[in-house]
Amino acid sequence: MKYLIIFAIAGLSFSCVSHKQEEENQTFKLSVISLREDSVTLYTEFPARIEGKVNVNIRPQVEGYIQKIFIEEGAYVKAGQPLFKIDDRQYIEQVNTAKANLNAALAALKNAQLEVDKYTLLSGNNITSDFQLKAAQAQYETAQANVEQQRAALETANINLGFTLIKSPVDGFIGRIPKRIGSLVSASDMQALTTLSDISEVYAYFSMSEKDFLRFNTRYEGEDLADKLLKVKDVSLKLADDSQYPYSGKIQMINGEFDTNTGAISVRAMFQNPNHLLRTGNTGRIILPYIENKAIQIPVLATLDIQDKIFVVRLNQENKAERTAITIDAKQGDYYIVRTGLKGGDRIVSKDVETIKEGSIIQPE
Repeated sequence: MKYLIIFAIAGLSFSCVSHKQEEENQTFKLSVISLREDSVTLYTEFPARIEGKVNVNIRPQVEGYIQKIFIEEGAYVKAGQPLFKIDDRQYIEQVNTAKANLNAALAALKNAQLEVDKYTLLSGNNITSDFQLKAAQAQYETAQANVEQQRAALETANINLGFTLIKSPVDGFIGRIPKRIGSLVSASDMQALTTLSDISEVYAYFSMSEKDFLRFNTRYEGEDLADKLLKVKDVSLKLADDSQYPYSGKIQMINGEFDTNTGAISVRAMFQNPNHLLRTGNTGRIILPYIENKAIQIPVLATLDIQDKIFVVRLNQENKAERTAITIDAKQGDYYIVRTGLKGGDRIVSKDVETIKEGSIIQPE
């Protein structure tokens, strides 16, 4: 009985080894792809917020009651178009007062000139002393300075009168108008009369992490950052509904420093907006292209995820399966861009890799 048990155990062990070898030597007919290094255009996406080229808070420069409102909320206005009228009666009176003061100063100046002429004649004939002539000349200069002062006062009054008609500084769309006719307004008001947005062009602001910024500097050629920006291809904008904005944009500016709170640096791209589709406050995603000159692409179906690691089944020279760990640089559609673990010329199984065991023989199809 003892020998029978030993023989049975030995037979079982031999059977397990044979079965294992049989599994390892099992042949599978599977699709195999040979890898090569290609030049590939890849894309990185960044969340972005949209702002108009010009966003202006329209505020009064003088105090008074709103007399007229010439526009409606949401209206499109041209530069120079009237927006609001402030009651101007007190400012008209200020102009009239300034004009009267100027006329009085001009009359005083004429009188001072007559005095200078008189004492110049008398002094030339030795009838009066030079002192009286110099005093007359000083009075003339004082009168002349007073004229300039009154002219400045008149100009200030005219400017204030002009401020009672508030005009649009740029072309754009009117925002909300919180105050209405009869409201008292002044330059010290916290709330603006309205906002005006020029959205013929818009800016898309987005942020790069320090890692993304360093990659940006290595992916694009150029002597400095300004030179690199010139060589960046046009960027795209994906809108909130995942549709593609029809116009491409250009990166114009990268901030001079990182935000210490977020660890990111701000970047600005500019887009034409002829149809006024984009408005201040819109959101989207900037799609930044870059070229990877020696990229290896593999199908996502050719990979297997195990414990946060990605594996492929690579074939050796004997067509035996070797499970190989790889790292991914990016994902583009149904393909991974491999960073490490594979090289040009390697062969991998293109699908159904989870069914293949280490050491299995693959017959490529």
